[in-house]
Amino acid sequence: MQIFVDADACPVVDIIVAEANKKNINVTLVKNYNHFSMQEYPEHVSIKYVDDGADAADYRIVQLAGKKDLVITQDYGLASLCLEKDCIVLHHKGFRYTKEKMDQMLEERHINAQARKAGLRTKGPKKFSEEQRDSFRIKLRKLLDDI
Repeated sequence: MQIFVDADACPVVDIIVAEANKKNINVTLVKNYNHFSMQEYPEHVSIKYVDDGADAADYRIVQLAGKKDLVITQDYGLASLCLEKDCIVLHHKGFRYTKEKMDQMLEERHINAQARKAGLRTKGPKKFSEEQRDSFRIKLRKLLDDI
């Protein structure tokens, strides 16, 4: 098992790196070149940079991830593609994506996109809280323990 992270806007990369280290699991952070960083990571972490383009990081993760790998993303489309590859897919808020709920999630995303195109305002995500970080850490630990 390996962990792949849609890392451009992921607020829990540090937690993922720390928890994976405890279990000796390799982590691949997939980032757009616009998010290039000189930050150094432990040996079990690699970074794959992709060109600036719509969904470039998503396509790279789909290409790299395999059956039973863990993918962490907030992107419903990427989650859907990874579920089809029998990956375990986790949102940075800690909930697990499932095939059963995916159609509804994608439909809601589509409706919100249509509303924005029509000039309507939709609610954006609230600021990520320390409580959510702690919740993610607990859920990730449990998931890694169960695997």
